[in-house]
Amino acid sequence: MKSGYNPVWHPFTQHGLGEPIPMIERAEGACLYTSDGRRIIDAISSWWVITHGHRDPAIMEAVKAQADKLDQMIFAGWTHPPAQELAQGLTQWLPFDLPYAFYSDSGSTAVEVGLKMALGYWANRGEPRGTIAVLEHSYHGDTIGAMSVGARGVFNQAYAPLLFDVATVPFPAEGAEQASLDALESICRDSQTAAFIVEPLILGAGGMLVYSPDILAQMAAICARYNVLLIADEVMTGWGRTGTAFACEQAGVSPDILCLAKGLTGGSVPLAVTMASAPIYDAHLSEDRAKIFYHSSSFTANPLSCAAALANLKIWREGDTIEGDTMTRRLDDLCERQAQGLAKLTKTPGIAGGRQCGTMIAVDYEVPDGAGYLSNLAPQLLAFFRERDLLVRPLGNTAYVMPPYCIDDADLTRVHDAMADATSLLR
Repeated sequence: MKSGYNPVWHPFTQHGLGEPIPMIERAEGACLYTSDGRRIIDAISSWWVITHGHRDPAIMEAVKAQADKLDQMIFAGWTHPPAQELAQGLTQWLPFDLPYAFYSDSGSTAVEVGLKMALGYWANRGEPRGTIAVLEHSYHGDTIGAMSVGARGVFNQAYAPLLFDVATVPFPAEGAEQASLDALESICRDSQTAAFIVEPLILGAGGMLVYSPDILAQMAAICARYNVLLIADEVMTGWGRTGTAFACEQAGVSPDILCLAKGLTGGSVPLAVTMASAPIYDAHLSEDRAKIFYHSSSFTANPLSCAAALANLKIWREGDTIEGDTMTRRLDDLCERQAQGLAKLTKTPGIAGGRQCGTMIAVDYEVPDGAGYLSNLAPQLLAFFRERDLLVRPLGNTAYVMPPYCIDDADLTRVHDAMADATSLLR
C-alpha cells in the first residue's frame, strides 16, 4: 500500500495529482458542510441533481415514510404502489404524449434504455435500422451505449474498441445553424437511420453550449419528416433547469422517447425513467416472448426512490414549494438573478463567451493553451473555488453556475464575484 492509502476511487478524479478531497458531513438548502466546519455553497447542484435544495423536507419525509413499508423488491413481473402512482402521475403531468414509463437508476441507463427501445422498435416491426444520429459535442453518460452516442475524446478514447459507430450532426453554432440542419436531413434521409438523440437547448459536459428552441423545433420536424425517432435526453435539462419544467416545451416538441433522471427525485436519491410513446410500447407488445424488452437492473423502480420522486412531482404539480413560492416564480427569479450576474461577468477582462439557458450560466476564461476539458487552467480554477468554499467544477476553461433553486442572493453573488475574481489566474 502507498503512503496515505485511501480505498475510495473517485469518479473524474486524477488521484495522482494529490488534490484535496473535502469530507462533507451534512447538507441543507444550497450548502454543504465539511467535517472541519466549513460552509460550502453548492453552485452546481452537486453535479446537476439538486433542484429544490438539499434535504427538502417533503421529499425526506416521503422517503422516511416509505422506509417503514417497503424498501426494495423485484420489479420484473411484480409491482408496488409508489411505482404505479409515479408512472400514472408522470404520464398525466408531462406536457408530452408519452404514456409509458420504464424505470432505471441513472441518466446513463435511461439513455441506454432509450437507445434499446428505438432499435427494438424497428426490429420488432420487421424493418431493422441500425444508425443512431447524434449531435456534435454531446454527452449522454459513461456506459457503453451512452458513450457511443457522445462526443469522442478524452472521456472515452481508452474504450474506443467498445463503442459503436454513429452519424454525427454538426453543432448548430451561431451562423452555422443551416449547415447543421442540412446535415441532419441528409442523415435522416438514409433509410437505415433509426433515431436522433439530442440534449435539448444546451449541451452539458460538452461545454454548456446553447442553441435556440427554433433550431430544436426544426430538428424535430426533420426527424418526423423521415420517420426517424427523436430521443430527448433531458437528464440535465429537465425539472426546470432551462427555465421551464422541460426544455422541449420551449420548442413545442414532443419526443418519441424522453430520458429523465437527476432532478426526478429532487436530486435526493438515484432514479431514472425513460418515457415512451404508444408506438414504441406497442412494437414490443406481443404474444411472442422474443419481443420482450430485454432490459432491467436489480434496483429498477426502487420503492424508496419512487417515493422521493412522487414527493418531487407533487411539488411541481401543485406549483408550490414549502415556502409558498410557485415553481414558475422561483425559476423566473433565479433566471433573472443569473442574468444580472452574467451581465457583470461579461464585462470582466479575461472572460468571454458568456451565455445563459434558463437557470444556468456559463463563461469561458481566455487561456493561451486553448479551450478543452484538459486545459491547464481547469485544476487551478477548481482549487481557486474550493479555497473560497465554493463547489464550482469547471469544464476545462469553462466555468458554469447551476445552483439549487433555493439559493439566496448573498450566496449567488458570492459565486458570481468569485468567477470574476478567478481571472487573476490568467495574469
